Amino acid sequence: MADTVAEQIAALRDEDWAIREEAATMLGTLGDSRAVIPLVSVLRDPDRAVRHAAAAALTSLGEASVVPLGDCLRDPDLNVQESAASVLSAIGDGRVEAPLIGALASPDWIVRMHAAKGLGRIGSTKAIDRLVALLQDPVKAVREESAQALVYIGAAAVPPLVEALKHEEWLVRLHAVEALGKLKSPDAVEPLLYLLFNDRDAAVREDVARALGEIGDPKAVEFLLIAMAEVGTRPRAVEALGLIRDRRAVPALLGVLSGDSKPANSRPIVGCNEDRYDEELYVLEAAVVALGRIGDQATIPALIGALRNTVVRAEAAEALATFGAAAIPYLVEMLKKERDENVLFHVKETLTRAGWRPNRIQ
Repeated sequence: MADTVAEQIAALRDEDWAIREEAATMLGTLGDSRAVIPLVSVLRDPDRAVRHAAAAALTSLGEASVVPLGDCLRDPDLNVQESAASVLSAIGDGRVEAPLIGALASPDWIVRMHAAKGLGRIGSTKAIDRLVALLQDPVKAVREESAQALVYIGAAAVPPLVEALKHEEWLVRLHAVEALGKLKSPDAVEPLLYLLFNDRDAAVREDVARALGEIGDPKAVEFLLIAMAEVGTRPRAVEALGLIRDRRAVPALLGVLSGDSKPANSRPIVGCNEDRYDEELYVLEAAVVALGRIGDQATIPALIGALRNTVVRAEAAEALATFGAAAIPYLVEMLKKERDENVLFHVKETLTRAGWRPNRIQ
């Protein structure tokens, strides 16, 4: 009886690249570990499509591929390193932790990126310091994968990330802030609050506000309310207050809807057809969403009023729907009086989502 695996292994040496590619793909579906070493050798194939097919096949073969590919991370051929790192990042096996840590120093950014991703999947605490160092990598993809890897590693990464908030490079601080927000560690709140008002870079301060919202600690509310006074951090601070869902934020959010708290120095935004808006547009949208998340029924009339605002009508309808039956009397009253077809459409849709049935309207 023919040995299909042996036949496909032999086909990996065919002169026709299409046959080699097809053989590599077939070996991935057959799931026989005998194909691992032959497929690893194909990572040196001169044709990119064949190399990609071999890498995909090795990924499908899983654990059997891990150790041989770990050795490939030190191969002088960078194409081989890239393919091996890509497969290992997808499999995530602790047996190659040391080679992956070594690959973080590769001159090839693709290798560094995949190595960081793989170490995150493994949850390698040994890699933390090296990953923090890569937060200043010149390549954005490497920085982002390193930050995400630290998130996957978890609580052990929090102290080094907090320390990175003091780094002189703003990009390091920015990625550290993003990672701490995703980690949701209460230990990060105090250091982030310091940065909210003291970091010299506006992008970092804005991201701090976002991270504080992601963490969700009520301790940040009073500080975010202060941060609303700064034009740059204002939209992110409002979003964060909505994520924290603390009723202490309601008066300030209602002030956004009424326009009473609009900063005098809101920066302009040029839209299509030379329409001009300002940054308060984003704040207004964020405030409506935040009020929906907080769920204070006393804010329903203000959200009903927001339905008449073209800019935030959809967000106001979404927010009102979260109140369910409590919003129905206000919406029914509006349905009786409103003449604008656009507004009426959203009112009817919101009533339905809130549980009302049209045949009950008198």
